Amino acid sequence: MAPTPAPSDPLADAAPPVARSLVVKSTSGADRPEACNQAFTVAAAAVAAGAEVSLWLTGEAAWLALPGRTADVALEHATPLADLLDVVLADGTVTVCTQCATRRGIAPDDVVPGVRVAGSATFVEEALRPGAQALVY
Repeated sequence: MAPTPAPSDPLADAAPPVARSLVVKSTSGADRPEACNQAFTVAAAAVAAGAEVSLWLTGEAAWLALPGRTADVALEHATPLADLLDVVLADGTVTVCTQCATRRGIAPDDVVPGVRVAGSATFVEEALRPGAQALVY
C-alpha cells in the first residue's frame, strides 16, 4: 500500500507578506491645529507600532519643518508636535513638498535636521508601493 501524500500547505507557495507602510500627508499647520495634530499623532503611532512611516508636510504644514515652528501649533490634551516629530524622525521619514517649500521661501538648509525636501514624484512612488496606505489630513 502506497503512503498517503501529505496534504499540501496552501500558504507554502504563497508570496511572502508585503511589509506595510504608511504615508501620511498633512496639508494643515497652525491654520487647522486639530487636523495637523492628528496627522502627526497617527504617523508617530504607526512608527511606534513598527510600520515604515513617511510623513509629508505640504501646504501650511511646510512651516513645521523649520526649527521651533512646531510650537506654533498647540492643541489642548494633545502631545506636542515637537515630540511627535521627534518620534517620526527617529525611525521614519519626514518630507517637505518642494513646491510648498519654494512658495514659502523655505530652502533645504532651513529645515530641521533629518527632514528632506522632495516633490510629488517621490510622494507618488511611496504611496504606490505594494502594501502602502496613504492618509491625507
